[in-house]
Amino acid sequence: MDKPETGLYFVGIRFPTSEKSYYFSTDITDLKIGDLVVVDTPSGSEIATVSTPVMDQKDYHNGLKLKPITRKADDVDLTNHEINLRNAKKTLEIAQREIDRLGLAMNLVSAYYNLDGSRVTINYTSTEKRVDFRELLRVLAPQLGARLELFQMAARDKAKYIGGIGICGLPLCCSTFLTQFDGISIHMAKNQMLAINTAKLSGHCGKYLCCLAFEDEYYTQEKHNFPAFGTVVHTPDGDYTVDGMNIISQTVRMVNQGHTDYRTYPLTDVKAMMNGTYRKKEESESIRDELPSFDISSKSNSGRDASYGGMNPSKYDKGQYVHVAPAEEKEDKRASNNRRNRHHDKPNRDQRQENRKKQPKNQNQQPQKGQNNPKQGKQDQENRQNRNNNHRHHRPRRNNRGGNGNNEQ
Repeated sequence: MDKPETGLYFVGIRFPTSEKSYYFSTDITDLKIGDLVVVDTPSGSEIATVSTPVMDQKDYHNGLKLKPITRKADDVDLTNHEINLRNAKKTLEIAQREIDRLGLAMNLVSAYYNLDGSRVTINYTSTEKRVDFRELLRVLAPQLGARLELFQMAARDKAKYIGGIGICGLPLCCSTFLTQFDGISIHMAKNQMLAINTAKLSGHCGKYLCCLAFEDEYYTQEKHNFPAFGTVVHTPDGDYTVDGMNIISQTVRMVNQGHTDYRTYPLTDVKAMMNGTYRKKEESESIRDELPSFDISSKSNSGRDASYGGMNPSKYDKGQYVHVAPAEEKEDKRASNNRRNRHHDKPNRDQRQENRKKQPKNQNQQPQKGQNNPKQGKQDQENRQNRNNNHRHHRPRRNNRGGNGNNEQ
């Protein structure tokens, strides 16, 4: 493994056009995070920012040879850096004017000069894979008086450079802590059972969200603990088929064969059903399991229940604990309540007479037993005739008791 010939220490630095840190060797021990230093690059001398503390060369375990830091940025370097920033803004204005004149499909992002101003790099984005900017270089080179480089940025690099607020309400991951972009596919969204909606799954750059890769491995591992879709589970209420799952809440949704009843069970219960060890608890049993066991028959010398730990039993009758009465006691109490309700609901003789008086008198009402009604037959004949006139297809009911009696045909 090659080690640098100079420099007893190494430190990470970050360039203004990138968020990634690069390691350089140095002999300067008083460097701090945020200090500006001058380094040599293939594009010339540039100013960079220290991003890590100074570390000993013994802790460097990479086989790449480190380049040295030239010096700390002095006042002259800082002055040149400020001039270059002002010139970069003017360069973008000139380049945008020439792009509009030539009609090129280019969107300018940034411009950056090296420390001595001999080279300028212009970053742009384009919807086309390749842009013919040879005419643009021929026009801009004399106006800028420096060597010009055009670099096409990807959509994610542009979002990283500009920044913004994501759909989660936080700054974009690419502009805060991501230093490289991994491949994001639609398979990750399907693995996390998200709705395949391109608008919601895309970020500011128009590509799939980088955060889809954060939990993809977790979902892949947890899915092995869940039953597969379409698995038939024998529940106490019949056979149900696995229809969905929630990795976060550890629940499984199942549907019956007719797709009319959907039920959600915890994953532990579903596994117990599949293993045949599931036992459906009754409501009374579940209550008894949660309550402490008290021996009401045992009394202490002080007259208090010993199983309550010397406390007043009435304390537990005020809602702090639910008393589960035996089955015999429940039956006796239910029977006494039914008798009491029947006694209170039955009206007395005076009430029955009063209710009978309040009933409206109906001429068609049958007379009570024991009442003399000589016009009974005539009244019945009139009632039948009225019904026949009102209902055209009505047939009079026959009297099968062997005689007409008072019903005259």
